Amino acid sequence: MGYTEFTIEGRNAVLEAFRSGKPIDKIFVLDGCQDGPVVSIKREAKKNDTIVKYVTKERLDQMSETGKHQGVIAIAAAYEYATVDDILKNAQQKGEPPFVLLLDNIEDPHNLGAIIRTANLAGAHGVIIPKDRAVGLTAVVARTSAGALNYTPVAKVTNLTRTMEELKEKGMWFVCADMDGSVMYDLNLTGPIGLVIGNEGSGVGRLVKEHCDMVAAIPMKGDIDSLNASVAAGVLAYEIVRQRLQAK
Repeated sequence: MGYTEFTIEGRNAVLEAFRSGKPIDKIFVLDGCQDGPVVSIKREAKKNDTIVKYVTKERLDQMSETGKHQGVIAIAAAYEYATVDDILKNAQQKGEPPFVLLLDNIEDPHNLGAIIRTANLAGAHGVIIPKDRAVGLTAVVARTSAGALNYTPVAKVTNLTRTMEELKEKGMWFVCADMDGSVMYDLNLTGPIGLVIGNEGSGVGRLVKEHCDMVAAIPMKGDIDSLNASVAAGVLAYEIVRQRLQAK
């Protein structure tokens, strides 16, 4: 897949993108603009759960590649999103207990891309990201994933904790990465598992953490206080891989 055009500019082009069902992550609209086509675009955005950001003309001019944005720029997903069911089917087809990464508010596209790449190599069946306060599947994410996006399904959900509750009913349990947890080597990480990785700065949100069955700490010997989110994801994912291999 090529990484060609992920910003869509101009009223007709954006409206057409919505109507054709193209997945759009967010739209930037000129603040205070109330005319007909823009109202239609905002209606479509609401229908599709797309984030709307109101910005100044200067900001739109800066973002614009064509110079013809007409007060609207959409950021389209570089790839189609999967559903949570697609991820579970992926596990079923491989005859393996589900292994899923859930990302709480990862905002850096390089981190998201690197985590999707790690998920693929560690044999995870998919990645779940929240709709708000998080990066979507942009071109940078696609490039950083080094092709993994072609193989590892990524689902976008409105409410991470609700999704966790639904997966718990299907027998999954969850471990999140946090400094104040038990050392990861002391935990049993086998079986159907969701690994929850938090934001680059603030970690896993309180509500999401409360929905986790276990909290895993990565033992650290150095002088700095934390690992980058994508590195932490890699370390914990491979501890899960190690325990799965041993359990066979």
